[in-house]
Amino acid sequence: MTSNRKFPNDPNAVRAARKFAIDELPGYAPELLDVVELLVSELAGNCVRHTDSTFDVEVSGDRRRIRVAVSDRGPGKPAVQHVDTSAVAGRGLALVETLSSSWGVRASRRPGGGKAVWFVLDLDDERVRTRMVA
Repeated sequence: MTSNRKFPNDPNAVRAARKFAIDELPGYAPELLDVVELLVSELAGNCVRHTDSTFDVEVSGDRRRIRVAVSDRGPGKPAVQHVDTSAVAGRGLALVETLSSSWGVRASRRPGGGKAVWFVLDLDDERVRTRMVA
């Protein structure tokens, strides 16, 4: 199962993107959905903050893994920022790196450019399973 939805570049769309992702993943442990919700929030928020384009959220899941990609048409390549612990921003990709089984950035092949930031929660990953029973 794979679902995709486009969202406007608007702060209110971040909440809608979170809801979309969770609604597309019925039957998963609430603790796992909390992680999906947080990571989608971070990636969608980055789209709204750092681009002026719409953004897409693609969600797929099966019994072995959940994969989410958030794409926009903005320039640049996102990178993990190592910020001071008192910083109020800049931790989004660090959270994605820490909480997911794998993640990455791929350039878009669409006319106009852009990129997609994706993450995978592998249900066989011990770190992910630990969060499901926490």
